[in-house]
Amino acid sequence: MKKLQMVDLKGQYDKIKQTVDASIQEVLDTTTYINGPEVHKFQKNLEEYLGVKHVIPCANGTDALQIAMMGLGLEPGDEVITADFTFAATVEVIALLQLTPVLVDVEPDSFNISVEAIRNAITPKTKAIVPVHLFGQTADMEAIMALAEEHDLYVIEDNAQAIGAEYTFADGTKKKAGTIGHVASTSFFPSKNLGCYGDGGAIFTNDDELAHKLRGIVNHGMYERYHHDVVGVNSRLDSVQAAVLNAKLPHLDDYNKARRAAAEKYSKAFAGHADIITPVIKGDDESHVFHQYTLRILNADRNALMKHLLDKSIPCAIYYPIPLHSQKAYASGRYNEDDFTVTNQLVKEVISLPMHTELDDEQIAFITQTILDFLSI
Repeated sequence: MKKLQMVDLKGQYDKIKQTVDASIQEVLDTTTYINGPEVHKFQKNLEEYLGVKHVIPCANGTDALQIAMMGLGLEPGDEVITADFTFAATVEVIALLQLTPVLVDVEPDSFNISVEAIRNAITPKTKAIVPVHLFGQTADMEAIMALAEEHDLYVIEDNAQAIGAEYTFADGTKKKAGTIGHVASTSFFPSKNLGCYGDGGAIFTNDDELAHKLRGIVNHGMYERYHHDVVGVNSRLDSVQAAVLNAKLPHLDDYNKARRAAAEKYSKAFAGHADIITPVIKGDDESHVFHQYTLRILNADRNALMKHLLDKSIPCAIYYPIPLHSQKAYASGRYNEDDFTVTNQLVKEVISLPMHTELDDEQIAFITQTILDFLSI
C-alpha cells in the first residue's frame, strides 16, 4: 500500500508535471514575476470557469476576504455575522478592520451556518453576512440571499474550501459557489481543491464598480502608477503561482469528481454504523466537493481514535477543536453558550480523514477498517 497522506500533492503533481514545469519555465524565461501574463491568463480562465464577470487575484485567501470587506466600505462598529465553526481567518479579518464579529451556530448535518441563527442575530447594526462553504459544501445560499435582501445586507461568500461546487436554486438554476453573493473570496493554499505551490487567493464579483475598487485596493490603492486613489494593501498573486493554477484549473472538475468518489467509498464502508455520522450532501452531488471528509464520532473517545489512527500511520485532523466564540482573541460577553449547542457538540465529535485526488481503494479500505475495528473494541 502506498504511504497514506492527508493530501498527496506529489502524486497529483506527477500526473501533470510536464504542463506545470513548462508553465513555470515560461515565467522564468520571461522574468515577469509580478502581475505578468500568466496572472492575467489565469484571471480570464477562472472567470470563464466560474461564470463570473470579475476575478481579482491576490496574495492569499485571508487577504481576499479582507479586501472584499474593504471594498464594500464597511465602517468600524458595523456588525458582520459569520459561523462559529470555521477557521479563524474568517473572523480575523472582521476584527482587523475594526468591525464587530457576530458569531452564530451552524447546522448539525452540513456544518454550515444556520440561516435561523443568522436571522436571530440581525440587529440595526448588522451590515453583512459571511457564509462559509465549509469542508467543500455550499451553504444554503438561496435562503441567505433572501434574508440579506430582506434586511439590506451584503453577502460575502467565504469560498476558501469549495471552489468548483455548484449550488442549485429551487427553480433549478445552478451557480458556482462564490458567484452568488455580492462578493466572494477563495484560497489557493496548496492543500485546497485548486491549490498552487505557495500562497494565493482571489476575489470574485459580478459588480463592475466594486471590481474596479478591489483592483485598486490589492495594488496599494493605485489604478495609475504612483496615483493612490484609495487606501490599499500589497496583495498580488505572483506569476509562478498563476502558472501552476493555469496548469491545474482544467483538471479541477476531475479533481472534485475523484474526491466525491472517495467520499462515497468512505461513506459506504461506514453505512449503518450507529456511532458514525458520515457527511450529508444537501442538494445535488455537485454541491459538495469534499475539501475535507469529516465524520462525527458518537459514544466513543474521538481523541483516542485520533491517536489510534496516527499510531497506525493514518493521518487525520480535527477541524476545529475550539469554537471561535471560545478563542481568547474573539471571546465576548455578548455570547451565550446556549446559542452554540451544535458547535459545542461538533468540536467534541468531528474528525477528518485523508481526502485527495490520489486516494485508492486499498488505502480507503485500510482506513475504514481501522476505524471500524477501533469502535468495535
